[in-house]
Amino acid sequence: MAEATLRDPRARRALDALHAKPLNFDLARMAEVPAARGWRIDDYRQPLPPEPSGPPVSDGSWETARRLMRDYEFADPEIVRAIYYDERPLEQRDMLLELRFHGLRFHVGVRIGGTHDETATIDGRTVRVWGWNYRTLQGHFEMGQMDYDVCKWLDTGDVEFRIHAVSRPAAIRNPLIRLGFHLFGRREQLRFARRACERMARLVTDELSPGDSSTVQRAADTVTVAPATER
Repeated sequence: MAEATLRDPRARRALDALHAKPLNFDLARMAEVPAARGWRIDDYRQPLPPEPSGPPVSDGSWETARRLMRDYEFADPEIVRAIYYDERPLEQRDMLLELRFHGLRFHVGVRIGGTHDETATIDGRTVRVWGWNYRTLQGHFEMGQMDYDVCKWLDTGDVEFRIHAVSRPAAIRNPLIRLGFHLFGRREQLRFARRACERMARLVTDELSPGDSSTVQRAADTVTVAPATER
């Protein structure tokens, strides 16, 4: 990731303030969430370039996707950009997300809930899975959790990027923002996920095709980070 320095003191303060903010939903009840109570459950699966069968290969599709996921590269920077301290381990990060909508910018906070790296058996098939999730903090327009995974099926070599989201609208005090989120929030939520899947496929394909020129804007060129030494 290219390092840029977070020079805007307001953004720095907003990022640091996230550390004291709680989640804006009851995590203990997440497993009991029913769609009938207003929660939405969305799943997306994006095929990535396949590999030979067996464990992930060095610098192959699975490892490339995992590296891109660590840097939040799958997020389209025209829709959302992340502000965080990149020297901190992924599982210890809070992230200030800058949401972009028709020239407007809104900042909301999320907290990484953990990472996982495991080999599992699903429907009799062995799959290697690596991923992480983030959870919404107080002040976010939504409540819930988004999980991001890269999976490799060891029997066939098929690789895919997955998004699993559990969410519902949060209470928004500002009436204009509340109206805007009511009108456009779901559409933008779906747009983010679809673009993330498309973008991940293009980025992985580009990286596995040396010499091909990519037209995909890298989030690393736009993300704003701040080394701890400058705090």
